[in-house]
Amino acid sequence: MRHPARETPARAGRRSLPRLAMAPAGLALAALACAGAPRATRPVYRDPAAPVEARVRDLLGRMTLEEKFWQLYMVPGDLDAGDSLYRHGIYGLQIGAAAARPASALAGADSTTRAAAGDAGTVAREAAERINAIQRFFVERTRLGIPIIPFDEALHGLVRDGATSFPQAIGLAATWDTALVDSVARAIARETAARGVRQVLSPVLNIASDVRWGRVEETFGEDPFLASRMGVAYVAPFEAAGVVATPKHFVANVGDGGRDSYPIDFDERLLNEIFFPPFRAAIGRGGARSIMASYNSVNGTPATANAWLLTRTLRRDWGFRGVAIGDAGATGGANVLHFTSRDYMSSTAAAITAGLDVIFQSSAAQAPLFWEAFRSGRIDRATIDQAVGRVLRLKFELGLFEYPYVDPADAARWSGSPAHLALARQAARSSITLLRNERGTLPLSRSLRSLAVLGVDATEARSGGYSGPGVHRVSILDGIRATLGAGTEVRFAPGPGREAREFVPIPGDRLLTTADGRTVPGLRAEYFDNITLASSPRLTRIDPRVDFGWTLHSPARELPFDWYSVRWTGRLVARTSGAVRIGVEGNDGFRLYVDDSLLIDNWRKQSYRTLTREVRLEAGRAYALRLEYFESTGNGRIRLVWDDGVDRDWSARVDDAVRLVRASDAAVIVAGLEEGEFRDRASLRLPGRQEELILATAATGKPVVVVIVGGSAVTMGAWLDRVGAVIDAWYPGDEGGNAVADVLFGDYNPAGRLPITFPISEGQLPLVYNHKPTGRGDDYRDLTGQPLFPFGFGLSYSTFDYSALVIEPGAIAPGDSATVRCSIRNAGPFPGDEVVELFLRDVVASVARPVMELAAFRRVHLDVGESREVTFRLTPEQLGMFDQSLRRVVEPGAFRVMVGRSARDIRLRGELTVR
Repeated sequence: MRHPARETPARAGRRSLPRLAMAPAGLALAALACAGAPRATRPVYRDPAAPVEARVRDLLGRMTLEEKFWQLYMVPGDLDAGDSLYRHGIYGLQIGAAAARPASALAGADSTTRAAAGDAGTVAREAAERINAIQRFFVERTRLGIPIIPFDEALHGLVRDGATSFPQAIGLAATWDTALVDSVARAIARETAARGVRQVLSPVLNIASDVRWGRVEETFGEDPFLASRMGVAYVAPFEAAGVVATPKHFVANVGDGGRDSYPIDFDERLLNEIFFPPFRAAIGRGGARSIMASYNSVNGTPATANAWLLTRTLRRDWGFRGVAIGDAGATGGANVLHFTSRDYMSSTAAAITAGLDVIFQSSAAQAPLFWEAFRSGRIDRATIDQAVGRVLRLKFELGLFEYPYVDPADAARWSGSPAHLALARQAARSSITLLRNERGTLPLSRSLRSLAVLGVDATEARSGGYSGPGVHRVSILDGIRATLGAGTEVRFAPGPGREAREFVPIPGDRLLTTADGRTVPGLRAEYFDNITLASSPRLTRIDPRVDFGWTLHSPARELPFDWYSVRWTGRLVARTSGAVRIGVEGNDGFRLYVDDSLLIDNWRKQSYRTLTREVRLEAGRAYALRLEYFESTGNGRIRLVWDDGVDRDWSARVDDAVRLVRASDAAVIVAGLEEGEFRDRASLRLPGRQEELILATAATGKPVVVVIVGGSAVTMGAWLDRVGAVIDAWYPGDEGGNAVADVLFGDYNPAGRLPITFPISEGQLPLVYNHKPTGRGDDYRDLTGQPLFPFGFGLSYSTFDYSALVIEPGAIAPGDSATVRCSIRNAGPFPGDEVVELFLRDVVASVARPVMELAAFRRVHLDVGESREVTFRLTPEQLGMFDQSLRRVVEPGAFRVMVGRSARDIRLRGELTVR
């Protein structure tokens, strides 16, 4: 693999540029502005033969302060807001969901449907033309003609219509195959660059240290070595293709309780040992030229304004020369979220001074909030020039001044190409992880006369967070039907779904109030700047319904975020006659009146709860309604709810599914998770009534296979021993349905391995395999400390024998390397892959070391009866540690070498001595 970090930046940036458009409208800036002009009369920054640093200096010297500011600002959007808004240029634009759609889509056509129908090439072509047109404005119609960097998300495929969707990042990690991940990244980079997108806000290199975190799916798992190897395999192909990779979120984006962007207070040792390695590898070996700072605070300072992170660590210690950007809205977060600045001017000054280069916001209209810090002189001019210089250097290295446009035909050629869809299927098959297979339940026989497929995830073909619509997603149900053909009757029942709501917000069409003498939908809302509903309200408005979560702000600018009260009044009109439970869900305190009668009284502050009362309503009759609420500490949440319209038929749908199973030879239950950004999970059980579906199905006595669609761990204590087989399909992408069917019916032997630990219970969390010695034991009084499924776990349809471990030399000097060899034999009835995992333990060290650490792995294919010698190289990188002074050293002593199939299934063991 070629790494751009080993070449000069300018050469790496020019090496694999997308083809220049040949139409006159697509000519390069040099041809437009400089054709025929003597070189001596050209501005230096327009001279492609001049050294990059000279071009940067020349352009910096020509820029106004306002032009410099806009080179440090990026937003989603296009030119719809008006050309004049961008007259000074901008760092880059995310040509987003609406803007990226072609003209036909903007006119009303559904481009997602068009792509799914096989027209991905047309969608991609028109998207490239749109990006070219936007780029043309900046190149030809701004004073200095500085191109933008079109940027986007590409976690496991470009998040745009017509782009191929590969397995989610956690699924890619489950392949334990860096060569395959490299191929996937090359395909995504090819589709991305062909559209004119030159930066991706990917990959996520945070360590999944707590599986309750909703964004585990976006990561490469819990282990820093695995995440580092996967991160380099993902980053390097983008940089080689002239697309800037942006590892994120720097750093440690999950805190106590598995909560997203929670503050972290980690010492330098923990950061250096666990959380820094993937980022450092992505920069040093992968060649990443950008990095994204996280939302959370790190040891008391917001990451976006943390000089220790951005300047001392990133630039001084690691030698990073690229661009540091803030997560969306994070630069102002010092004021809004962390309260370490009084206002946006202060938070902006703190961020840029600390080493942040680019402010990422949700709209260009917010720019004045940040411009003030530049205009007022709060930021040193030399600091501004350093940041702008890094941005300009990046744009020169990318070749954007010479080649700002792309050939739309390339976008049409690559997006959703047959080769990429074939690769998506290969990646999905390789990621599928077999967790249980009792009594040879799998593979299922193709001679089944009938098969019941249950669960909404069998048809939804979900791809996880930060996903585009894909090209033509194959559902699991469709994949099974295509595999079995007409000879097997495949019956489907949706079952109870993933949701189980007892109450729902009362919809706006059931609420009425009077405004300006007219009856309008919603409730009259009076907002007070005190907690007693006293005096006159600061704000009065009509709220369509009461369903609010003011977690990061106040209900309105006129109110403090942590000191207000609200009164909603109006009328409730029942949909049907009968008994209905009505009430309030949210933070205390609240009280609810119906027809001036106090129905619920909870006028105190304690917790979050749902309180309801049963009332009898008549259809069409209007009932006077009054809801009062106060908040005295912030994070206000309040919902007016009832059980009218709530799904009460889940039990009947379970019964329908069971009847289908009884009439079938076997059952496949496809169960899914609910998770994602800011959707952390307190419970790791399957959501909704899916466990009830599994138990009822298992009680039929028919063979039952559970397929899990999700991106993190699941607890299975209630049902695991009742079913024959369990596979984790993760979020498998466009070809996921075909890949799952390949595994279910034996066309592919599964070899995925868990990149995270599955606990037995949430009470064990956080639970990772590479913890340090406990000082006592691992267990609880009422529960083991061992996992349900350990890190690295995954079964196969075959069995593999391990033998002949050799470590040579057996003793080395601290700066030397050793070779580890062992023999692996496929002793089972199926050809297949085996993932050989090598762990180390530093037996005695000057500081506490993990009980074991992943140091190498290799995925190998073996035919039935075939043996192969697998070789690993142990270098000072794997043997090294941070000593008491946080110096990276290899200490003399014994290292236990353990080779096996998971962190708990060690087959061979030896010892290496460092003299």
